[in-house]
Amino acid sequence: MGRWREIAVAGALAAAAGTGGRAMAAGETGPQAGLFAYDAKADLEFKETGAEKRGAATVRDVTFGAIPGGPPIKAYLVVPDGPGPFAGVLWVHWLGEPKTTNRTEFLDEAAALAPRGIVSLLVDAMWSVPDWYKNRVPEQDYDNSIRQVVALRRAMDLLASRPGVDRARLGFVGHDYGGMYGMLAAGADRRARAYVYVAVVPSLSHWAFFARQPASKADYLRQNAVLELTDAISQVQGASTLFQFAESDVYVSRADTAVLLAAANAPKERKFYPADHAMTVPQAAEDRDAWLVKELAGHP
Repeated sequence: MGRWREIAVAGALAAAAGTGGRAMAAGETGPQAGLFAYDAKADLEFKETGAEKRGAATVRDVTFGAIPGGPPIKAYLVVPDGPGPFAGVLWVHWLGEPKTTNRTEFLDEAAALAPRGIVSLLVDAMWSVPDWYKNRVPEQDYDNSIRQVVALRRAMDLLASRPGVDRARLGFVGHDYGGMYGMLAAGADRRARAYVYVAVVPSLSHWAFFARQPASKADYLRQNAVLELTDAISQVQGASTLFQFAESDVYVSRADTAVLLAAANAPKERKFYPADHAMTVPQAAEDRDAWLVKELAGHP
């Protein structure tokens, strides 16, 4: 996962041995909804900067606006040939190897799913910035987390607005931080009906203290308590959830996986793979793709 987390975990193990004025957005419900409210009528400022044909799909290089006055978000929009209707899936990458800590992590997988009737939107998250974790200021985590969740909700707006996408058949896939921030979005925004969470933990605070420390850990935890992930996913109803975990993951314990499974509402499933946190084993991709097709596309 990044060298900073490897060092932090090794050190921890050694020590142990020793809404005002904003429009509520589409699909918005639940106690956290007001926290992640935004102007759903604001222009998405969608721009396409290039396109590439991949078999029976087109990969469009795009940007869109999420936060007024903020920088545009880079994304790939993968569109099958034909008029649709299509299911739609939002994919959010992990924080790990630099090569895939961005919108490219699931790109090949999304392109392979396109002929099976799925439009995909793959977005850059705030942790795609080089050295994001090392340079982040803990006291800014709360505000940055809210902005990131709003950005994911705006990404879902964009996905749902694309021609040929059936708004009743939306899904989400997230790995590591991508899955964890996706849980927060899911608790406030119920448009997706299928979720896949890959190598995630039940709380953002589990990974909050590997590098720079807040001035007061107690104050930090108090401020961020409203961002608890299990509170968010317990609000999700009428959707299916697949959890995918590695058998050899130094960042996610077996107990963590049980907490998440218990918090999610049925139907739900938990699977383990002979992998590490990167979860690059082909079987994991095959299982989640089959899950998405079954839940959203309606054909094998």
